[in-house]
Amino acid sequence: CTSESQIIRYLKYRRTCQGDVTILMPSNADLGIICRIKNGEIDEFEILIKKYEKRLFVLTRNLLRTPDRVEDLVQEVFLAAYRNIHSFNPQLGDFSTWLMRIARNKCLNAIKKKKEIPISSVPEMSGRENPEEDLARKEAFMRLDQALKKLPPKHRIVFVLAEIQGFSHEEIAGIEKTRIGTVKSRISRAKEKLRTLLIESTD
Repeated sequence: CTSESQIIRYLKYRRTCQGDVTILMPSNADLGIICRIKNGEIDEFEILIKKYEKRLFVLTRNLLRTPDRVEDLVQEVFLAAYRNIHSFNPQLGDFSTWLMRIARNKCLNAIKKKKEIPISSVPEMSGRENPEEDLARKEAFMRLDQALKKLPPKHRIVFVLAEIQGFSHEEIAGIEKTRIGTVKSRISRAKEKLRTLLIESTD
């Protein structure tokens, strides 16, 4: 439909923008935007894209590796959110929690379809100031990449949400639809397993 095509075009445009700054606004500001979208002001959805696209890219990059697949998945998440915006219920949680749950489910589906997908991209290093330090950092990222890949998906996801995305235990519980105690337990087990794997990788 025309509105979805508009969203896809805007997402492609955003990817070409350099030095873009994520819009920061309180979560309750989302409610007004969502209300206007439900009333037919579809251009307002661009505000939500600007606010959340970087968080979605970070999440998906740390669960999938292929850059093209990451972009496709982020697009799928936004389209799913747009198509189902009328089902969003603010009484059940923030929009960010609802959106990240959509991303989480799509990541899990992608992992199930292709279990050998590596987890995170190694950042580009400039190598201009200290090549040895850059090499050491890159090797550390590669070890972490391999260790993350060995975690069960349920532990991997909560670790990424907590330690990389910065979500609170309460928010993660909402995304995972589980208890806070379960979230804490999974994060603890993920850290313990990662420590063991990283020690083994340096022996």
